[in-house]
Amino acid sequence: MDRDPLTQQVIGCAIEVHRTLGPGLLESTYETCLCYELGLAGIVHRKQVALPIKYKGVLIDCAYRIDLLIQDSLIVEIKSVDALCPIHYAQLLTYMKLADLQTGLLINFNVPRLIDGVKRFKL
Repeated sequence: MDRDPLTQQVIGCAIEVHRTLGPGLLESTYETCLCYELGLAGIVHRKQVALPIKYKGVLIDCAYRIDLLIQDSLIVEIKSVDALCPIHYAQLLTYMKLADLQTGLLINFNVPRLIDGVKRFKL
């Protein structure tokens, strides 16, 4: 998969968070610290973005939330789990489809080396 500069920058920020904190903390901690790093890097982002679904022509707020939306073009889902499972991939892919975005990152911070916990997705 082609690597674009934005995903590379976000991964770099995530690696800095992981280097500083290590594995074993809550997702919310990594999310907050990643937002801090993104801010330092000048990367526009929003956290916990509401994602309604369209059902039979009606928008329904089902309380889905994107962990991080980067520059309105990249979804980042943050995990802190023993291992990523197919349901985690499905969640991100569904969010990408609902938001009509082509690129996503799934980042599991609960690994010894963060690069082993990063998965890129492109629709």
